[in-house]
Amino acid sequence: MMFDLSGRTALVTGAGQNAGAGIARALAAQGAAVAVNDLVPERAEAVSKEITSAGGRAVPVVFDVTDLEAVRDGVGRARAEFGRHLDILVHNAGIPADFGQGPFRTLTPDRWRAPVEINLFGAMNCVSVVADDMCEAGWGRIVQISSGAARTGSAAGISLYGAAKSGVEGFIRHLSQEFAPFGVTANSLALGLQSNAAGDSTEEFARRIPTRRLGTPEDVGAAVVYLASPEASWMTGQTLNLNGGSVTS
Repeated sequence: MMFDLSGRTALVTGAGQNAGAGIARALAAQGAAVAVNDLVPERAEAVSKEITSAGGRAVPVVFDVTDLEAVRDGVGRARAEFGRHLDILVHNAGIPADFGQGPFRTLTPDRWRAPVEINLFGAMNCVSVVADDMCEAGWGRIVQISSGAARTGSAAGISLYGAAKSGVEGFIRHLSQEFAPFGVTANSLALGLQSNAAGDSTEEFARRIPTRRLGTPEDVGAAVVYLASPEASWMTGQTLNLNGGSVTS
């Protein structure tokens, strides 16, 4: 079977709902044991239960990715549960409770921090905890969930989010060069509009996309499975666009 992840372990941040849940389910379906992270215990537990009920292996790990000590504790719990280090990190958490959305001129400095902390510092925290094990083992996969907002300007009032995603994509590109000699890849997956993000305007948004539909958790999960697989060993330092053709490169 291609993209076989049997015997591998994964941490997916922000995996209690939407795209994160789709990623966790997809990795588990390919054989990986998955640590399902979320800030909300009930969400992490629900996705973990869904995976185990389907015959997979999962454990909920509740922590805030912006808190380095909490990340260390969560990863430690996952390692203890799985009996080995983590092979795959998918940093999906990226939208803070206070999204900070709105025209930049209306946002006070205290609103600037949250998008950067959860995206950029969250990624740094998670990578710092798992990278040594991956490099020492000679195999690892780091996948950063990004957004088209990192490279395409918008008047929708998401400048802070776009800045944070641009920053973390740059971080991943540099990591790819540092980690490649150790058999560890690092890539970003830039998402277009998702079915959970459009509210009551689903049809309106879908009409603007060449495929005439929004992305789904299953779409995202499938792309992450590839990037996390043995078959993607020569794919590193890249940002892949997953957007139904709305932005091409």
